[in-house]
Amino acid sequence: MRANCWMGKKDVRVEHVPDPKILNSRDAIVKVTSTAICGSDLHLYNGFIPTMMRGDILGHEFMGEVVELGPAVQNLKIGDRVVVPFPIACGACSACQAEMYSVCENSNPNAKIAEKLWGHSIAGVFGYSHMMGGFAGGQAEYARVPFADIGPLKVPDGLDDEQVLFLSDIFPTGFMGAEMCDIKPGQVIAVWGCGPVGLLAIASARLLGAERIIAIDRFPYRLRMALERAGATDIINYDEDNTYDRLMEMTGGRGPDSCIDAVGMESHSHGVEYAYDRTKQAMRLESDRPIALREAIRACRNGGTISIIGVYGGFIDKFPIGSLMNRSLTVRTGQCHVQRYMRPLLALIERGEIDPSFVITHRMKLEDAAQGYDMFVHKTDDCEKVVLRA
Repeated sequence: MRANCWMGKKDVRVEHVPDPKILNSRDAIVKVTSTAICGSDLHLYNGFIPTMMRGDILGHEFMGEVVELGPAVQNLKIGDRVVVPFPIACGACSACQAEMYSVCENSNPNAKIAEKLWGHSIAGVFGYSHMMGGFAGGQAEYARVPFADIGPLKVPDGLDDEQVLFLSDIFPTGFMGAEMCDIKPGQVIAVWGCGPVGLLAIASARLLGAERIIAIDRFPYRLRMALERAGATDIINYDEDNTYDRLMEMTGGRGPDSCIDAVGMESHSHGVEYAYDRTKQAMRLESDRPIALREAIRACRNGGTISIIGVYGGFIDKFPIGSLMNRSLTVRTGQCHVQRYMRPLLALIERGEIDPSFVITHRMKLEDAAQGYDMFVHKTDDCEKVVLRA
């Protein structure tokens, strides 16, 4: 089959690789009909995630048709259309029983690697390094899906791929980011980053009843999408304004009730702080650039909530713990427990309350994956979200 493979930093290629096979009685083989390039894939592309190996198949946002099943999978049948969640979860461990699927205790065969970095491992993840299990991803013609009796969600007739594809990751992630804010009527929510996850966090905050949603980014086309498509009420272009100062002006000096960091480890800014982080990152003295997170902590009102859904991989410097502790801030975060959200969010889509496909700007063939990655990372042609079809 053909698959998009990581060949090194900033080097992805569609290669011919062996077809996946059933390895366990709970496996399924899915013929991929749609897959997407995620913002977190760019961390792999840019070389910031360790334990990648040449030839690894990328992609954790995918869906398709079931073509083969292990004998223990009783809830699916050949021919079913399914969306596959990016965390691989067993469904039986204490974490899965608590619906914390992204920290499944049984699905990462390489847990010892993650434990050395983080103390404990998270679940296995499709196409996201050997530290996350070394599982082949879904930017391919076919994918093996472990624990297929727990993860994949059957797609109802009448919904096309683009309406439901993002149930695999970015819609649940954005929704969880907004949900962690515990939004009350009349509240102000600020969202750092208007990439696809940020836009869906904005849309989710609107669904959950936020009165005012302030979108923060530096690309005018992204800010337009936040206003016109996602439901933001206000925007800040940090190339033109000081984010903290503008937030204080907008909120009467109080600050937003909750702040969502939808940027993560490769955030941008200006001046000494940005130069400091880039230098330390280049020297391997700091793994992540936490500029958006620092701003969110400083700007949030006293007693407010910081919701972190942008991906961080390792260690950060100049973390404002004094601001966090002294001002009674709450931090909530985590890789999304996608399986928990898939059915409720599918119901929203079926009722017409939201169509997550509004984030798509480019549709390409699998063979064009390298071009898609280059466009996404450099934001050319107003690229917001790329969907690939085999």
